[in-house]
Amino acid sequence: MLTILGFAMIATFLVLIMTKKMSPIAALVLIPALFCVAVGQGARLGDYVIEGVGNLAPTAAMLMFAIVYFGVMIDVGLFDPIVRGILRFCQADPMRIVVGTAVLAAVVSLDGDGSTTFIITVSAMYPLYKRLKMSLVVMTGVAATANGVMNTLPWGGPTARAATALKLDASEIFVPMIPALAMGLLAVFVLAYALGIRERKRLGTLTLGEAPAREPEQETVPAGIGGTGGTGGTGGTGGTGRKDRLRKGAAASPGGTGTGAPAPAGGTEDQHGDDEEFQGLDPNRPTLRPGLYWFNAGLTAALLTAMILELMPIPVLFLLGAALALTVNFPHMPDQRARIAAHADNVLNVSGMVFAAAVFTGVLTGTGMVEHMADWVVGAVPEAMGPHMAIVTGLLSLPLTYFMSNDGFYFGVLPVLAEAGAAHGVSPLEIARASLAGQALHMSSPLVPAVYVLVGMAKVEFGDHTRFTVKWAVLTSLVVLASGILFGIM
Repeated sequence: MLTILGFAMIATFLVLIMTKKMSPIAALVLIPALFCVAVGQGARLGDYVIEGVGNLAPTAAMLMFAIVYFGVMIDVGLFDPIVRGILRFCQADPMRIVVGTAVLAAVVSLDGDGSTTFIITVSAMYPLYKRLKMSLVVMTGVAATANGVMNTLPWGGPTARAATALKLDASEIFVPMIPALAMGLLAVFVLAYALGIRERKRLGTLTLGEAPAREPEQETVPAGIGGTGGTGGTGGTGGTGRKDRLRKGAAASPGGTGTGAPAPAGGTEDQHGDDEEFQGLDPNRPTLRPGLYWFNAGLTAALLTAMILELMPIPVLFLLGAALALTVNFPHMPDQRARIAAHADNVLNVSGMVFAAAVFTGVLTGTGMVEHMADWVVGAVPEAMGPHMAIVTGLLSLPLTYFMSNDGFYFGVLPVLAEAGAAHGVSPLEIARASLAGQALHMSSPLVPAVYVLVGMAKVEFGDHTRFTVKWAVLTSLVVLASGILFGIM
């Protein structure tokens, strides 16, 4: 019964958010609460929620201070050279812009943190997508899928979890997987090229000083692109004939944030037009600190190095980094308060989503639904598939890492799969490598806090992102799995 209710709870959640009948925050809270009562454990709902909040509190803290830190770095101009380089490559060509998004997301993913990747990628690319009226779900889909492939780095999380769960060395798992992961990343770049070509056909080849020559026809717009405001819509940009703010910049409007990060969903874009969208690239914004560029670059490099070496917990590193960045770049208290206020909306939206997700994961775990679902899935594997448990593991990693947290899959399900494989002569190393195949899809899971940073900053509805991204992420994961089989890695 718990197995059926677990799958029903997840399916209900996904249907409601994809059909936009409920907001993600409301669905993450109310749906598990109702199912908790349905399984007869309503009296323990509070315990499950508190436990879930306790487990996700470090993640929420990390996201809060990471947003503040990288928001400040964007304010002071640390990433302006990267933005300029990407824009020079893109040249207002939709195909190059989408490919540039994939490349930027892959490169920034080297730090091993999805939230950081999405903050930097969206901040750099969002103004260009909006100016050219490109599909915002293309941006979020490509960024999430690229980050999912790169998430398999040993310091990214899944590889370390697999190594810990099966008592293996992380390098033994990861290094032989490099060719298969390279093929997965290549698949992302090919996907970005194909989606970029589609955007080019839809919009035409443009110059940065002009808007699209025609409005896209409604039926040619992919799912989730057609709304304005807080959706993944393509509308809301300014009219034709405006001067190119990517080249010349625009003065920050009074009371504006002057940041590179777009305001979260819910704002009235049409009231602000292009000026707000391009403030992040304004070379004359008052928050720039060119004299402190190398200090900020060194601080960021030191912070990422400390993260990779695990010198301190990541939330502590970002807390210290944010405090130091604010103090050095904005020594006056009013300026510090202004910077914190400028990023408060993003912080509140993301942290609120994380704590709402804590209700979902708390109930899913506390009621035993996850355990029963995992046992059912493993038990459903036919005995004849035993010698092919690596392939089975790879295929199961797609749905299981989407519907479960990485901790639940790697520490709860993977050991069982490894045991079944060992009984048929399949080594734990092969099982561990195959378990990484689903990470391209995992990064768009509703249980991954970083995805809410991505859709929130890009002003895309989570349901729109899911409808658009899942099919491409599944295809990329299958490429990784097929490549691993072809190269004899698993």
